[in-house]
Amino acid sequence: MTTTGWQLTHVHGSRWRRRVDHLLAECGVAIDGPAAHDIRVRREDFYARVLAEGSLGLGESYMDGWWDTDDLEEFVYRLLAARIDERVHTWRDLVDGLLAAVYNRQRRARAFAVGERHYDIGNDLYERMLDPLMIYSCAYWPGATDLAQAQVAKLELVFGKLGLRAGDRVLDVGCGWGGALKLAAERHGVRGVGITVSRQQADYARRVCAGLPIEIRLQDYRDSNGEFDHLFSIGMFEHVGPRNYRRYFESLRRRLRPQGRFLLHTIGALRPSRANDPWIERHIFPNSKLPGQSEILAAAEGLFAVAGWQRLGPNYVRTLREWRANFERAWPSLCATRSERFRRMWRFYLCSSAASFRCGRNDVWQVLFEPLT
Repeated sequence: MTTTGWQLTHVHGSRWRRRVDHLLAECGVAIDGPAAHDIRVRREDFYARVLAEGSLGLGESYMDGWWDTDDLEEFVYRLLAARIDERVHTWRDLVDGLLAAVYNRQRRARAFAVGERHYDIGNDLYERMLDPLMIYSCAYWPGATDLAQAQVAKLELVFGKLGLRAGDRVLDVGCGWGGALKLAAERHGVRGVGITVSRQQADYARRVCAGLPIEIRLQDYRDSNGEFDHLFSIGMFEHVGPRNYRRYFESLRRRLRPQGRFLLHTIGALRPSRANDPWIERHIFPNSKLPGQSEILAAAEGLFAVAGWQRLGPNYVRTLREWRANFERAWPSLCATRSERFRRMWRFYLCSSAASFRCGRNDVWQVLFEPLT
């Protein structure tokens, strides 16, 4: 009997199942157990696939319907909290690490890839999943009762740190669907420029900001121009890449007036890795990489002084849960143009992201910078 890929003989399959059984037992997960976070395996090939392909095999086999669970977030949380993922290394991990060390995945020629593959998959999806301002980053929940309030609170936190005043000219680096600039113009009287690498985001932002003193550009940060009183970048730095961090800060320093401020809002890795998670890389955010604290500080050295550093990570768990609830409620209106495999992919993305913040793998940072002269 021949084997192809992860198709193995019954003898080998039994051995792989015992190995997976043992790993899952270490984090309190059972196969066909009674708990909501236990899993039900529908194909025996699952065991070999996940051991051979790690996180990529786990996520793709879920997308393919090979296994299921009633509490996907809790299941992934238990794997991450017990660091099971660190004990299942594959040849892909080695290759990805080597490529990250020598290859600039986020170079200018690839700048628009994440826009095309993630943000341009349909504004209808994001309209139904996000808040009315379409803010696709961690909300700020103290004092908020719903997602809309929490996102406005986050933006006002940013604007307050910058000290926005009427007439200020601001640059939003990675402006998304324009919600932050819209709120800043309406509430604080600023003029602004927003740049994004997503065509659908740019078109949407131009519509919602029509009539306001705001210009939206389809542009990479390396090509930005002009001079601004203040800068902010919310949920974009994750796509810059370590080999470009210094150039990012140099580019923005040239845009900022001497008395201005720059607010960076980014997800950060508390234990940085050399490469992006392979499942996230293939299916969600191509060419992305979460920065570490030391990487940010090194890239800004000599250009900016840190005026404040706030951690917001715990707020992201509730944000991601709100997005998932909105997505699941909206699925009947989305499924006509999207497959069940997409639904399971998106669910795995939102649940595994929430799990990573619950177990302290990732954080959210707001870093306030002032230019050095």
